[in-house]
Amino acid sequence: MTPSIVELRDVHVVHKARSGGLFGRDHVHALTAADLAIAPGETVGIVGESGCGKSTLAKVLVGVQRPTAGSVTFRGDDLWATASVRRRTALGAGVGMIFQDPSTALNRRLTVRQIVRDPLDVHRRGTSAERDGRVRELLGLVGLPKALADVLPGQLSGGQRQRVAIARALALEPDLVVADEPTSALDVSVRAQILNLLLDLKERLGLALVFVSHDIQTVRRMSDRVVTMYLGRIVEETPAADVLDRSRHPYTRALFSATPGLLDPIDPIPLIGPVPSATRPPSGCPFRTRCWRADDVCAGTMPDFEGAGGHVFRCHHPVREDQSTHDLVREVAVQEAAPATLRA
Repeated sequence: MTPSIVELRDVHVVHKARSGGLFGRDHVHALTAADLAIAPGETVGIVGESGCGKSTLAKVLVGVQRPTAGSVTFRGDDLWATASVRRRTALGAGVGMIFQDPSTALNRRLTVRQIVRDPLDVHRRGTSAERDGRVRELLGLVGLPKALADVLPGQLSGGQRQRVAIARALALEPDLVVADEPTSALDVSVRAQILNLLLDLKERLGLALVFVSHDIQTVRRMSDRVVTMYLGRIVEETPAADVLDRSRHPYTRALFSATPGLLDPIDPIPLIGPVPSATRPPSGCPFRTRCWRADDVCAGTMPDFEGAGGHVFRCHHPVREDQSTHDLVREVAVQEAAPATLRA
């Protein structure tokens, strides 16, 4: 098998919160027991509700966030066991990141040329003339005219600023690019352009791409594999072609049922239970407070991963592979209509 570019093993990220009162602090469990490997050339989509840990996972992948526990391996080396200079050099050259809002991700006091050239200067790639040539090459690669090299970000449209951010992420020819909600701050009219650009660059340059987004249908279309997160945990990994109709975790089915479809419209699967807190996660399966299939087993233990062949999930009562989302909508309706004594 081809070695992974980056691999996470049992990674935890815990933040201290200010809500613990005068004499203590709560702890936010942003990421819990995350295992994930990114292979060369593949596109992995990360989906889940706000606050589920998607951005934290992205920051761990690019080395911005140090795990509280667990290991991150980059090209075979334990990232956080190496010297800081070596770590910064390896990540700076091997990983690029595209942030959500290009208006805040770009230094408004620098010209486009300076922004795109900055990684080349920091890592001392080539001569000054070669760096300027690389800037011109990168601007052409992302579809920007060379005349924009000497303008400031404030003079550009949102789509143009995101193209500059993409050019900067590609400056050092990374093997992996992590895009954290790269189109959510853009107008609808330019989102498709940026998404098509990312797909084109991935194919042309042989990049591995991690695509984090709330737009789960876009993630499905762009990805080879879809990772579903809930309350800081990875609860399912599904081949993108199967995620809509053959995903096994109830939460994944509920997520994709909430996206309207024109060809085969269905009612969304309702999630009506209480949303748990990341400072005090529930025992057992974290989704049990909103799951219509939950029982005492779900409250007692967190399920292990099941499945094979690139499709794994963590659920005590998974959806059958041949069970349609239409059937699940009816199943939830029957469950909700039952008397409370029977549901108990």
